[in-house]
Amino acid sequence: MESLLEKLILRFEKDSRPDLRNKISITWVCYKDPHPEPFSGIGAGWLEEKFYYPASVVKLFYACALEAWLMKDILVDSFELRRALSSMIVDSSNDATSYIVDLLTATTSGPSLQGERWEVWKRQRNLINDWLLSLDCKEFKSINCCQKTWSDGPFGRDRDFYGGNYNNRNSLNTIGTARFFESLMTGTLLPLKATKNLKTILFRSLDLMKRKANPENQVDGFLGEGLPKGSKLWSKAGLMSEARHDASWFFTPKGKIMLLIVFTTGQELAKDTFLLPAIAAELSQWNIS
Repeated sequence: MESLLEKLILRFEKDSRPDLRNKISITWVCYKDPHPEPFSGIGAGWLEEKFYYPASVVKLFYACALEAWLMKDILVDSFELRRALSSMIVDSSNDATSYIVDLLTATTSGPSLQGERWEVWKRQRNLINDWLLSLDCKEFKSINCCQKTWSDGPFGRDRDFYGGNYNNRNSLNTIGTARFFESLMTGTLLPLKATKNLKTILFRSLDLMKRKANPENQVDGFLGEGLPKGSKLWSKAGLMSEARHDASWFFTPKGKIMLLIVFTTGQELAKDTFLLPAIAAELSQWNIS
């Protein structure tokens, strides 16, 4: 699997993608069991510990944190909360994400703060990171999930929280994202009801007519587009001016189960709508011996 992954990356690099080997990270896991347990797959990776700005992939982490907060009665369930959760994942809404981050951390955006109020605000904004650390998984120790997602960028206290050199931006790698997604999809991260809720909104239709009706479907230009007809897909994509990412869990028509996380960086790769589908098309054909 490692050899196949390397050959694939180098082939795509030669096809007008200079230095692709240093601009892409992949974690790829295949499972034999139709009901896999964590750590039960076999896999391969490429620069999977390299950190990236995750764009909207971070919303997967916020969605799971929301279910965890509800489970602990930290938040009260409501129609508005569910509407925001669905909009954040299904439509990748930044406005919904802002609302959910406020709920999770008991903070709000606004003018700059000073003194103790600023210190309290910063501690609160790190509550999601604190939760990730409490899961006691080595892959979660260095990731950073504490910022809202933006259309134009942060202002006021949010901009201050980024740091002068944006050194406190959200930060994920493919191995940490893979471990987190696997924990969710195998039912070990959250209780059964919460897991079912999240699987429902992470499910992506591969139907061509439905995709044409929704240009922001998070399938076209991403991993889902390359999957064999008849596959079933759960995913969360991320796209911005210098990033095109996707985190996917899928069943192929032949019953194979795979976890595939791909992050890329750079303006050219962000505009490249061929690469991620092509990677998924090749890797989804792999047969586990």
